[in-house]
Amino acid sequence: MDFEQALRGRRSVRDYRREPLGADTLLKLIQAAALAPSAMNEQPWRFNVIMDAERLDRLSDAAKRHLLAGAVGEGPHAEHAKAMLGDPTYQIFYHAPALVVIAAPESSPWAVEDCALAAQNFMLAAYAAGLGTCWIGFAQGYLNTPEGKSAIGLAQDMRAVAPLIVGWPAAPAPAVARSHPKVEWIN
Repeated sequence: MDFEQALRGRRSVRDYRREPLGADTLLKLIQAAALAPSAMNEQPWRFNVIMDAERLDRLSDAAKRHLLAGAVGEGPHAEHAKAMLGDPTYQIFYHAPALVVIAAPESSPWAVEDCALAAQNFMLAAYAAGLGTCWIGFAQGYLNTPEGKSAIGLAQDMRAVAPLIVGWPAAPAPAVARSHPKVEWIN
């Protein structure tokens, strides 16, 4: 697979086979993530890996409670989100075998940008290896509470930026329509 195929083929996967991933596989993806550029070459990222299904279920329940307690907010997608989160069978990590949280020190001025670059590397490397990934935005708020940080072994002075699930896709993820980029050429 060449680079453009990976860019065009990668999808957010929300249905996984119940098949564990080896630590060596995850380590290869983390090493690819760590090759990302970073501001001032700070390389601020840390990777917390959770592979225990029961812990992921507890994290999902806690994140759902956090969101339903008011973090969902308002807006065009709020009602749909509230319905999903209120469903007791909905697990925000989609029963993936692993959650990798890319984090950086709260004090890092470019934590979000640097970790997002690392996350993209991770997701593309996973796709090239036949794995699926999805960035779980529903988890971010909870994982940045003192309780959430403690639950994933993240130091309190760190910021959880990119909660990524990873595993073997149960089926190919459907392609989504892509709009043409809006470009403003300034001469």
